[in-house]
Amino acid sequence: MPFFPNFENFYLPKMSIHTFNLFLIIMSSIALVVYVSLFFVDAGYGKFYNPKWGPSVNNKLGWVLMESPVFIAMLLLWLLSDRRGDLVRLAFLFLFELHYFQRSFVFPFRLRGKSVMPLSIILMGVVFNVLNALMQGGWIFYVSPDDYYGRDWLTDPRFIGGFLVFLIGMYINIQSDDIVRNLRKDGDTNHYLPKGGLFRYVTSANYFGEFVEWVGFAILTWSWAGAVFAWWTFANLAPRAHRIYDAYKVEFGNELDTKKTKRFIPFIW
Repeated sequence: MPFFPNFENFYLPKMSIHTFNLFLIIMSSIALVVYVSLFFVDAGYGKFYNPKWGPSVNNKLGWVLMESPVFIAMLLLWLLSDRRGDLVRLAFLFLFELHYFQRSFVFPFRLRGKSVMPLSIILMGVVFNVLNALMQGGWIFYVSPDDYYGRDWLTDPRFIGGFLVFLIGMYINIQSDDIVRNLRKDGDTNHYLPKGGLFRYVTSANYFGEFVEWVGFAILTWSWAGAVFAWWTFANLAPRAHRIYDAYKVEFGNELDTKKTKRFIPFIW
């Protein structure tokens, strides 16, 4: 019996490189619109929750509903590809799914409190996540040339360097989430300024870590699809980090060392 199921009759048609590149250009352009818009409009979840965004569900359920579709979509794209046994592409899949397994099925259940998330935010997140699966999975399993990722890619400096950057970003992201999660004890409703870890240098260390992750993924896949995802991560999170910084300045005053602590990128901005 073969290791992989037989999906011969379910292969997805290959998109032309021209069509795929047009898709990436459109996604990049939308990211620019999102980037500019988020400096003026707060996405109404988490710290900036606003009931004006419509009906909401429990925060834990919201994160699962928003993040799990990309985990599932990427698996389907892999299963339906005739490259599903390729070692290098399996390595890409593993790293991508490692992040989204943690984000979909670990992170939500470690959240504290009784926060809620608007269904409108969840829906927008689902749409982007599925499109992103088509970007990353489309490139890795369908559009990239057959011989683009030979087995020697695993020893290529681009893979090794990008892999290390990815792991560093993931560590920063998870560590920073842990710091934020433990700011308050059960029943405490006070607000606290996150400290420790990379929060010594940036007020949104968790966002910075996630951005670093996807920069690493773009490097290790050496793809425009990965670069567009890194750009999307910056476009979505940098304006939010900027708004959080301004909110912290008002809420915590001199407790926030504005000379040392930056908004999103340590020592720079």
